[in-house]
Amino acid sequence: MKNEIAGYVYIMTNPSFEEYVKIGYADDVEKRLRDLNKSECISYAFRLYATYGAHNRLDDIKIHSMLDRINPELRCIDTFNGKPRKKEFYAMKKETALEIFSTIAELSGTTEYLKVYEQSDDEGKDEEEAELVRVRRKVRVLPRMDWLIEKGVVKVGDKIYIINHPEKIAEIADDKNVVFNGGAMSFNQFGCLVTGWKSIQIYAWARIVGSDLTLSQMREDKINQLSIIDANSCNGLESS
Repeated sequence: MKNEIAGYVYIMTNPSFEEYVKIGYADDVEKRLRDLNKSECISYAFRLYATYGAHNRLDDIKIHSMLDRINPELRCIDTFNGKPRKKEFYAMKKETALEIFSTIAELSGTTEYLKVYEQSDDEGKDEEEAELVRVRRKVRVLPRMDWLIEKGVVKVGDKIYIINHPEKIAEIADDKNVVFNGGAMSFNQFGCLVTGWKSIQIYAWARIVGSDLTLSQMREDKINQLSIIDANSCNGLESS
């Protein structure tokens, strides 16, 4: 029959790959989804974001060729054993992928065959969890002085000293330098000059005058306050 659906072009997402969408074709898209989710090598399951019904059987090559013509740089391509491997993943937002197929459906008068799937509560929780993991991974390289200044944790002009050397005070000039004894130098240079050490984790050893907390502790408190990560997540993650 003319209106019989032969298969589906699909847009899938996965919280494990936030920056990509998976676009392909399947005669049975539910089976394709089940097959993909049999693997235990991926943290989260694939989920359908949208499908577009096709009257004639297609193959992935036609879909991917169309997208490659739109922008060949969007396609995920890696190299294995010296050979490039083109994947079904595209570096675009799911909404952008949907816009492409919505335009095709409108031009062909087949908008009734385009379906967007509602996200389940479990899928929403997975995405929130994946986002939290990504944020935690990012902050393992902890924010530096520019972030502390931006967030108001410290200010340009604040007086700073090294633990056990409260009499030697410098002034924060910007996010990279302090002024000490009339000369400008980096935070680490100031710490090494005062202590006589060859290196120093300045965030762990420096305090702002008037505070009992180190820069590291002040940073941790601010991160916790902003609900980026819980306080315990910072333990052992100091980066100078």
